Amino acid sequence: MLRYAIIFLVIAVIAAALGFGTLAGTAAMVAKVFFVVFLALALLSLLRK
Repeated sequence: MLRYAIIFLVIAVIAAALGFGTLAGTAAMVAKVFFVVFLALALLSLLRK
């Protein structure tokens, strides 16, 4: 999940630099969602041990 979050973050930065605001916003939102899911799964796995 963290890998996908980083990939979408890079896509958002490149899209913003090229002027694609809507695409950059969407990619940033997807990156945030993946990062939150990663944090939740990491916390869950730490608590289960």
